[in-house]
Amino acid sequence: MSAKENAVGNRWVVPIMGTILQICLGTVYAWSFFQKLIMKDFGWSNTQVMWIFSIAICFLGISAAWGGINLPKYGPKKLAITGGLLYGAGWILGMLAMKMSSLPLFYLGFGVIGGCGLGLGYVTPVATSVKWFPDKKGFITGMVVMGFGLGALVMSKVIAPLLLTITSDNLPMTFLYTGLFMLVLIPLAGSFMKNPPAGWLPAGYTPPAVNAASKAADDKMTAKDSILSGRFAILWLIFFANISAGMMFIGLQSPMLQDILKLRDASLDIKALAAAGATLVAITSLFNGLGRFFWGGVSDKIGRVPTFRILLASQILVFIALIFLKDPIIFSVLVCYVLLCYGGGFGTMPSTVNTIFGSRLMPVVYGFILTAWSAGGIVGPQIAAIIKDKFGASAPTYTFVTGAGILAFGLILAFLINDKAFAKKHA
Repeated sequence: MSAKENAVGNRWVVPIMGTILQICLGTVYAWSFFQKLIMKDFGWSNTQVMWIFSIAICFLGISAAWGGINLPKYGPKKLAITGGLLYGAGWILGMLAMKMSSLPLFYLGFGVIGGCGLGLGYVTPVATSVKWFPDKKGFITGMVVMGFGLGALVMSKVIAPLLLTITSDNLPMTFLYTGLFMLVLIPLAGSFMKNPPAGWLPAGYTPPAVNAASKAADDKMTAKDSILSGRFAILWLIFFANISAGMMFIGLQSPMLQDILKLRDASLDIKALAAAGATLVAITSLFNGLGRFFWGGVSDKIGRVPTFRILLASQILVFIALIFLKDPIIFSVLVCYVLLCYGGGFGTMPSTVNTIFGSRLMPVVYGFILTAWSAGGIVGPQIAAIIKDKFGASAPTYTFVTGAGILAFGLILAFLINDKAFAKKHA
């Protein structure tokens, strides 16, 4: 570490603590672990329970957009700590909702309040870490958002099973203890979030040469101009397509696998099925996390748009294959790949936004592009839940065909743009 880096502290502390923060927030991705348990204990339908998760993801995107705008005003530390407090409160309000058997309180508490905490917490370490690593944009953003993908692994295989054992399968108390855990750990990790000093660059790094005329034009570009541009709209829709497809599995992968297993062995009891579902959630969360890290690095090598083309095209083939392949192991493997690509979108998009719109506008533009997460968080899970409630045994086929169609829409858009065109417009 150079003397200059030493003067401002080790820059690696920011992404490391940001990754820990993201792991805590990413526990929301273990929702499918709780889906059937909540339905069983309270008699609510797939669609009703799935709305809790969908609302949380919706407000994640909305609050991330607000957080991106206000990050310069309040600073990363305040937003990260506030996000942690709100997310922890969401779990505790979820406990109260179950105690009162109140879906509206669940929607408000875990969905709206917890979701706002997710958004404020999510956007902060991503936008902050990339400022410390202009020399490793794809790698570092992939590393940080990898934490969010790994959150489901921690929740489904460590936190939830441990707390359910301690509480004798008491769901409300499990939510309470989880909330208290979040109230402590997320603000602690968030307290390490800080921006580098103005004009700071890592030792040995020279920014790429930029055409003076292009730089002058870029410096005049406002966040509003960027968000209303055609480039932003195309990126938003590509991101939305990738998210919607992945969300179909994140919210319902455990119930889907349990249904397949029941068809093969009707003697399996609910605990055995739940354990199998939890294992799938844990494994796919690992792929979700690794995908963010892996594809973010790949995009540094082959370009941002080509990476998205590969993500979308390969998933179309997987969704088509899922229509015909019903073996539990093959199903699990293919879902792992979908989650690898789902995570890849999140690993690639921050560096894409930074490359296209510049680091000055990155927090605002990236915050707004996360509204695609809001939309995908509603569309993907709700399509899967509605189809499951209405079509019974035929539901998987309809779900996979719909997913393939959404991905195909995104792939078409991905061929309307390219990195070179972006570079010329925003060098």
